[in-house]
Amino acid sequence: MKKSNFSDPQIIKILSSQESGKSVSDICREHGISQGTFYKWKSKYSGMEVSQVKQLKDLEKELVQYKKIVAELTLQNVVLKDVIEKKL
Repeated sequence: MKKSNFSDPQIIKILSSQESGKSVSDICREHGISQGTFYKWKSKYSGMEVSQVKQLKDLEKELVQYKKIVAELTLQNVVLKDVIEKKL
């Protein structure tokens, strides 16, 4: 997945400019983004502050680690079950 050219604080600032009364098309033209990108950001970051976005990123990283652990343990479980079945 392509990394955004904008940091999280910049995205929050761009979204807040719409709340101050600018139109979406003006904001998109000014920052060189598409309206689809703007609305995707809005659905993800709407109403958040920079500290909350940082916390969200940390939680997403932690979730990835937990998913990896579960996958490894599931694989070990399946292998052990296969070994036990072959012995019986």
